[in-house]
Amino acid sequence: MTRSVALVIFPGFQLLDAAGPIAVFEIASLNAPDAYRLAVLAPDGGQVASSSGIALSARPLDSGPYDTVMIVGGDGTRALPELNRIVTWVRNLETRRPTSVCSGAYLLAEAGLLDGRRATTHWSRTDDFARRYPKVKVDADRIYIRDGHVWTSGGITAGIDLALALVEEDLGPEIARRTAQQLVVHQRRPGGQSQFSGLLDLGGRSGRFDTLLAWMGENLSTQLTVETLADQAAMSPRNFARAFVAETGVTPAKAVERLRLDAARTAVETGREPLDQVAVETGFADPERMRRAFLRAFGQPPQALRRAARA
Repeated sequence: MTRSVALVIFPGFQLLDAAGPIAVFEIASLNAPDAYRLAVLAPDGGQVASSSGIALSARPLDSGPYDTVMIVGGDGTRALPELNRIVTWVRNLETRRPTSVCSGAYLLAEAGLLDGRRATTHWSRTDDFARRYPKVKVDADRIYIRDGHVWTSGGITAGIDLALALVEEDLGPEIARRTAQQLVVHQRRPGGQSQFSGLLDLGGRSGRFDTLLAWMGENLSTQLTVETLADQAAMSPRNFARAFVAETGVTPAKAVERLRLDAARTAVETGREPLDQVAVETGFADPERMRRAFLRAFGQPPQALRRAARA
C-alpha cells in the first residue's frame, strides 16, 4: 500500500520544516519499498522561496486525495491573511491525517481543525498561539502531540520526530527504528521542548554549561551526582555547584530531575514501554519514585498522562 503525503509550503516557509519530514518518508520508503508517494504543494505552485532564500518546486493546491497532509511552518505564518487559500483548502480537504510542523499549527487552528484538541507549536510562539486560539489546549513542552486523527509538532526539527511517529504508526516500530538509524537521530527523542527552550539557557547568561546539560540529557539512566557532573565539567564539586546555580538559576539536582521528568513524560505519553522500564531508562530507578516526581511536577501520575495521551 502506497500512502500519499502532501507537504504544504508558502513564501517564507522554514526549509527544514519540509526537508526533515521529506527525508524521513524517503528513507522509510527505502526500508519499505513504495510506502510513500510525496508531493509538495503551494497556493500557486512553481518555485517557492523559503526564509533562507532556497526554493522548492511545488504543485498548485489540488484535491488529492492525500492520506496525510503536513502544513509546514515558518515566518510566513505571521501573515495569516495572505495564507487564507491554504486555510480554506485544508478545511475542506478530506484526509485521514492532517498534521503540522512548528508554526504550521496556526493554519490548522485557523481552519478550526484544532478546536477542542490538544496541540503544540514552537515553544517561542505558544503564548501568542494560546491567545489567538483559546479553544485549543496548548502544551508548550511537547515535541509532538496526537489528538484523535490530528497531529501537531513543536519547533523545526520536531518535524522529523513527527514524521518518524507517523512512519511507526503506518509501518511499525522496526521500520521507524531503521529509518531513525539511517538519519542518525533518536526514534523517540528524550525530553520535550523545554530541554531546549528553557533548561539549556536558564538564566540567559553565557551558555557555559550547555554542553554539560546536553550530556546530562543523554545519560539520564546513570548516577548524575554533583561529583559526576563536576568531573564532567572539569571543576571541583564545590565550585561547580556554586557556578551552576549562578548560571542556570537551579541546583544541579533540580536540573537533573527536570531533565528526567521531561524525558519520562515524553516516553510515557508517546511510547509503549512499561512504566517500570521508563523509570529505569530515565534514571528514576523505580516506578514509585517516578510516580511521586510526576505528582509533584504535573499533578498526575504517569498512568493518567498515558491514558490522556491515548484518549
